Amino acid sequence: MPNSLITSLPSFNMAFLLLPFSLFLLFTSCHSQPSPGYFPSSKFSSLGFNQGYKNLWGAQHQSVSQDQSLLTIWLDKSSGSGFKSNRPFRSGYFGVSLKLQKGYTAGVNTAFYLSNAEAHPGNHDEVDMEFLGTTPGKPYTVQTNVYVLGSGDGRIIGRELKFHLWFDPTDDFHHYAIFWSPNELIFFVDDVPIRRYPRKSPTTFPLRPMWVYGSIWDASPWATENGKYKADYRYQPFVARYTKFIIGGCSADSLANCRPVPMSPSGSGGLSPQQTAAMQWAQRNYKVYDYCRDPTRDLSLTPECRL
Repeated sequence: MPNSLITSLPSFNMAFLLLPFSLFLLFTSCHSQPSPGYFPSSKFSSLGFNQGYKNLWGAQHQSVSQDQSLLTIWLDKSSGSGFKSNRPFRSGYFGVSLKLQKGYTAGVNTAFYLSNAEAHPGNHDEVDMEFLGTTPGKPYTVQTNVYVLGSGDGRIIGRELKFHLWFDPTDDFHHYAIFWSPNELIFFVDDVPIRRYPRKSPTTFPLRPMWVYGSIWDASPWATENGKYKADYRYQPFVARYTKFIIGGCSADSLANCRPVPMSPSGSGGLSPQQTAAMQWAQRNYKVYDYCRDPTRDLSLTPECRL
């Protein structure tokens, strides 16, 4: 055997042995959560439930811990439940930590959202984070959505971006938030921005005051794989737990110079380069639907896709 071949064998063997480890590092670098470098949720103190919210419906399916730090709501065959902020806002950071139920949860919609449907029925604005239930072995889907000037009424024109998560949201509490300023909407998961929706025109961006809501309800006709799997009440009750309530906003009657806390370290609008990189990572690895890329959608109804 040539000496050159003999001397190359150890290095070849070492490279071969290191190959699985190298592949592991490549995989984890692609899929492990990057730091956004800035953590908006740490800029606020959390509220007790009754300091910021009240029951809206299904009071018999809602309980609050004695210290007001934990809200539990549930869905069974008789009803779901919902809650609402004590006052409306025209901008701000709105967050909550949420733990979802394990097992069969198809058809169940657990939500945290902004809306003014009660003030503008038939012509409302809405900004959603909806956690769509699933079947065992498949991940929850987080649906972010924006409705403007009645696009959620009658003929529905949604602006959905859907994501899976890089963790199991049933194992522990995780923080979810919506930031709303006059210029942009940003959706956060554990302080990682997953979506930024900038204001491109007054007709595609919510500008009227909205309340903050949470709810659990049966959305079987569409929630899980487009309605393929329905809520199965043999597995009731379906339970959601909310804690670390954060409201850092400008109320509808606040002074005109009130501005929400910036979401980037620069103190201005938008995201930092590190936050943008974290958002791109989330979208590259975990985004599963984008309305602007759906060939079945009429994009003339969502002109922001072309701007």
